[in-house]
Amino acid sequence: MSYVVITGASAGIGERFAQALAAEKQNLILVARREERLNKLAAELKQKHGIEAVVLKADLADEAGADALARQIQDGGWALSGLINNAGFGDRGAFADLALERQLAMIRLNVTSLVSLTWQLLPSLRKHPGSFVINVASTAAFQAGPNMAIYYATKAFVLSFSEALHEELRDSGVAVSALCPGATDSEFAQEANMTNTKLFKAGTMTAEAVVQQSLAQRRKAIVIPGLRNRLMIWSGKLSPRAVTRRLAGWLQA
Repeated sequence: MSYVVITGASAGIGERFAQALAAEKQNLILVARREERLNKLAAELKQKHGIEAVVLKADLADEAGADALARQIQDGGWALSGLINNAGFGDRGAFADLALERQLAMIRLNVTSLVSLTWQLLPSLRKHPGSFVINVASTAAFQAGPNMAIYYATKAFVLSFSEALHEELRDSGVAVSALCPGATDSEFAQEANMTNTKLFKAGTMTAEAVVQQSLAQRRKAIVIPGLRNRLMIWSGKLSPRAVTRRLAGWLQA
């Protein structure tokens, strides 16, 4: 019996990943800070799909969070067939005006914990043929983002890291994919203070649609869900970087 680990599973894209994978009859290890929500989700998925769902409470923005979670999974003896590094957050505002500790916590959650978990759980994933890693990046990964400087930088790291691992692990049986959604209907916008930005006012994809496209292409290095998002990325590649970063800053206004 094997399990897929999903971080940030209590809401939004993470919760939709849990629902979609449970429908595939995948057993799950659900990770987030909000244990009550995880317990409710786990009970629903067990009843509806007949799968096993383990709940592990963890704060991956904490310096010791990733190590503690990896130890729990290793000590539990659960074989792994997948890892979805979905936990993350953003915040809008000028770099100099946002609290330093919150920005450092963003780096720990979006980057450091993702790297740590991937490294520590990779030996188990390598034992399962056809296993996969999905790292949730963003369309923000493709350019700098004034007024969200740290968030954009963390997602650029996730994209580059995931692409490199995709090549390194190509012959190992472990597929690594960077999921790069654009504006999505989830708790992210509220957390990042972005609900009133031009980007989100222009329209969002549902978390369900994002997850559906991600899982359908889980062995592809980069997945950009939604035609509008793909067109935006490709047009950005044709534009000078000065133009794309100013556009990103305008969309955050």
